[in-house]
This record gives sequence, structure tokens and C-alpha cells, in this order.
Amino acid sequence: KNAEPDPVVAASLCERAGASGITAHLRADRRHMQDRDLERLRANIMTKLNLEIGNTPEILDFALRLQPDEVCLVPENRAEITTEGGLDLVRHERELIPTMKRLHAGGIRVSLFIDPEPEQVEVAVRLATDIVELHTGALANAYTEKVEQHELERLRAAATRASNVGLQVNAGHGINYRNISLIHRIPHLVELNIGHAIVARAMFVGIETAVSEMLALMQNYR
Repeated sequence: KNAEPDPVVAASLCERAGASGITAHLRADRRHMQDRDLERLRANIMTKLNLEIGNTPEILDFALRLQPDEVCLVPENRAEITTEGGLDLVRHERELIPTMKRLHAGGIRVSLFIDPEPEQVEVAVRLATDIVELHTGALANAYTEKVEQHELERLRAAATRASNVGLQVNAGHGINYRNISLIHRIPHLVELNIGHAIVARAMFVGIETAVSEMLALMQNYR
């Protein structure tokens, strides 16, 4: 595992450019981040740390020791390159109940990364989550205007339902400099989690400029 690039340096530059928080995914196979990376992020960032994890005992124990500001529970498949869809709360509700209780007892706000489907939102409400993060991948990959409008309607409906019952609504996955205008047609959004597009842009303009450009686009559509 190479020590470069240093995620703490990257996070600090993002914060300096105006990012309101840092999201990091600790996988069970440690493919992306290592435990020490998260410990250093927790100690050094000035905004807030959102830790994405799968629902596994070892990772949950680590999260409770680390004490991030938020934990976002996501699905995890060893064969995937990136998260491919939302966490199926309908299927996994029973095993998520003790996890939610442990995180809340530890003073950590909990987010659930879900597909924008009514039944997923309803289970999120039953689980007493603080936040839902709506998976925007299907919208980002929409190949016709008809599909795009369909995905927008799904996201709007899910966001409205979640907001109406008092949940914070975030969104993420596949958001980039081109489709950010579509994302801002979704009501009630509080935060966007954007990673790949900013890192890709940073190869050409630097990470601070890449973050600043995205923030400017976000402001334009408010």
C-alpha cells in the first residue's frame, strides 16, 4: 500500500477550497483507505468526517472507536470497483436494527445510502435514521431524456417523502460538472457527496480549483 497520495493533505486542500465535509469509505478489504488514514483524518480535518462503511462487526467496532461525525451505511461487494447501488433496507432491515442502535448509542449520526424507492424510504423511517443519501447513479447514467425525467421524478418523490418525515436528505454517486444542473432539480437536498469527478478534474487544474469550480456550480443552481 503506497503512502501517496496522502488523503489528509487532499482533505485539507478540499477544506481550504470550501468543502463543508470529507467523506471516506473504509472497506472490509481495505482497498481504498487504511485504518490509519481514517485516524489521521479524524485528528486533522476541520469540518466534519462522514465515514462510509458496510454493515460488518469489525468495521462497525472501528467506527465506534473512531467517532466520526456521521456514518453512512452502504452496500459492499468485493467484486465491485465502486458502490453500484443503494443498500437494500427491505432485505436487510432486521440486521440493521442493532447496528443503528449501536451507532446512535455511540453519539454518531447515521445515514443510509438508498435507491430512491418508496419502500426504501419507509424502512429508513422505521430504522430511525437521521439522514438518507439518495443514490443518483441511475440519473447520472440516463441515456435519453425520457429516462432522465423518470429518474428525476423518482428522486423528487423520495426526497420529498424523506424530508416530510423529518429526515435530512443528501445525494451522491455519479454527480459531475455536467449533470449538477439536473441534481439541483431535486428538492430538499442538504448535502451532495461528490468524489470521482472532482479528483478527475483535479488532475488538470489542481484539487483546490476543482473543488472551487464545483462549489461555484452548486451556488449557481441554488
